[in-house]
Amino acid sequence: MSGSGAPQLKVSAVGKKVFVVATSWHTHIMDGLKLGALRELEKAGAAVEVHEVPGAFELPLAAKWAFDQGADAVIALGVVIQGETPHFDYVCDSATSGLTQVQLQYGKPIGFGLLTVDTEAQALERAGLEGSKEDKGSEAVQAALHMLSLIS
Repeated sequence: MSGSGAPQLKVSAVGKKVFVVATSWHTHIMDGLKLGALRELEKAGAAVEVHEVPGAFELPLAAKWAFDQGADAVIALGVVIQGETPHFDYVCDSATSGLTQVQLQYGKPIGFGLLTVDTEAQALERAGLEGSKEDKGSEAVQAALHMLSLIS
């Protein structure tokens, strides 16, 4: 889900356990992503647990752990900003592929709130902060809860 034209999905999550796994890099951006996700989860009535992980590479294992703990859905939040080396490509690919594998393995939704951007300014535009154009934390929750309602 991205940018203009993104749907505003409203799904109840009452009685559902949702884990938010969030990276610890770029705290200002992450604060916005987490707040957006938590606001949306509160509106939906979900029982929520928030857990921090070191970085984006660790998100798939954290999602697997969350499902092992009984989560009905996971919201994976993070930000990876392009640097001068191919490290960006490896981390983004590993995190994305890993989250996809976990989602398919468990048959449960993962809200993909991992920003993979070229610049900090692009991340800020998507972080759901005051003045941001988008709220990817909120969108990740909406997508996961919509999928949860579909498969439940």
